[in-house]
Amino acid sequence: MKNRALIPVIEKLCFQNQKMAFVSGPRQCGKTTLAKMLLKRRGYGQYYNYDETEFRRLWTKDPKSVIPTKDIKTPIIVLDEVHKAKLWKRSLKGIYDTANPKPDILVTGSSRLNIYKKGSDSLMGRYFNFRLHPFTLGELESDKISEPKNFLNILTKKTSSSKKRRHTLQKLLEYSGFPEPFLKSDNDFLRLWRRGRTEKIIREDLRDLTRTLELSQIEMLVSLLPERIGSFLSRASLKTDLEVSFDTIRRWLVYLNELYYLFEIKPYSQRISESLKKEGKSYLWDYSEIPNEPARFENLVACHLLKFCHYWTDSGKGDYELFCLRDKRKREIDFLICENGRPWLPVEVKINNTTPSENWAHFLKQLPCKQGLQLVLKPNVWKLHNQENMSVLVASASDILHLFP
Repeated sequence: MKNRALIPVIEKLCFQNQKMAFVSGPRQCGKTTLAKMLLKRRGYGQYYNYDETEFRRLWTKDPKSVIPTKDIKTPIIVLDEVHKAKLWKRSLKGIYDTANPKPDILVTGSSRLNIYKKGSDSLMGRYFNFRLHPFTLGELESDKISEPKNFLNILTKKTSSSKKRRHTLQKLLEYSGFPEPFLKSDNDFLRLWRRGRTEKIIREDLRDLTRTLELSQIEMLVSLLPERIGSFLSRASLKTDLEVSFDTIRRWLVYLNELYYLFEIKPYSQRISESLKKEGKSYLWDYSEIPNEPARFENLVACHLLKFCHYWTDSGKGDYELFCLRDKRKREIDFLICENGRPWLPVEVKINNTTPSENWAHFLKQLPCKQGLQLVLKPNVWKLHNQENMSVLVASASDILHLFP
């Protein structure tokens, strides 16, 4: 298995500075594998999963007993899904504050660890948060990650086209970046895996998070979402289809966002005349279930860009956020990456259209960044279009996305 990009970041920022590492991410995106890779690199430590009865008994009786007693070297203690425990933060704080010497602690979970409010004691200052994503083209095909300060310059330098990268991108488009279905590359396996993952998210994770009794209705919502990816998600339309209130739809979407089933990108409104400000675009973490290829490709790109933002933000290189651009006249650019609150790189997505979108001129005039990127699925495309003091690079996704982490 290929080493994950977060491994050296966690070792440098957390383990060299006596901080705990909190790693969250979608169910089955590789968190357990990442944890076991870190354990293997260290050669000393222990993996615990809260779903195992023996560990629950051990943790309930005495949380400190999870720390090895031998002083061979600093151990790594992996606590998987421990956020399900009552007062887990207080117990973890006790371990961290009293252990001498301190072990390196890695906490993993398939939901956002900061949404669990069990326990009143704060862990502030004792850990760093990291978000693990499924595989992307860069993680699979590149050995070196380009830092943001050099990224825009590297972006405009034409790289040689690669048949292997095109093949990998096509596999990602068909099977998603989740390790198991991607590596199997089997459609029958994919369908069974996808069904099981969705059931676990709704029937287990959602139940643990909310204690809601609306599981069957939320399953109906989930069945409607794949065909609505790529357009601005109308909560009013979903409300009508499911015959529930607007607030109920909004609450359900928040649940699905917190459990890494989907993510939402809001419109960027500063400096943009007539910009939309409320409704955003929603995308799926597992885009393989989207039937429409253009929408699935747009979702794939969204996942790559979001991973770029999360990776560099979590690595301490800056504050990176992902938005979309759309005004009230329905002029639109699919994505906008902002760096420290300032527009940095807008990105448009097309299947085969190698002509720059007519919306570029409208939006680039209003943004401080004067460089745009238009990605196409079509291979062997790379052309830089210059107009006045603005430029738009139209390029094949397989020749660009490998530059992203």
